[in-house]
Amino acid sequence: MVKAMWNGKEIARSDHTVIVENNHYFPSSDVDHTFLLESDYHTTCPWKGFASYYTLDVNGERNENAAWYYKEPKEGAEVVKDRIAFWKGVEVLEE
Repeated sequence: MVKAMWNGKEIARSDHTVIVENNHYFPSSDVDHTFLLESDYHTTCPWKGFASYYTLDVNGERNENAAWYYKEPKEGAEVVKDRIAFWKGVEVLEE
């Protein structure tokens, strides 16, 4: 079991994460979307493609662009499709 925690709340919990470049990617269905706000921020990974971001909104505090996902990953990176990863102080803990 892997969980993602920020500001005292569990954002995600899953037995089905995949690890890519030392990041746990959680199935989108195992993430509590009530804490996620769409962001206008985007980046590009040379092999995974165009990344979109979410800002976390938990207990009245925001963590800008703390989660990312690839809506349409490049060929060869399909393993991250429909998955969300975290950073910027989000604790990802293996139980």
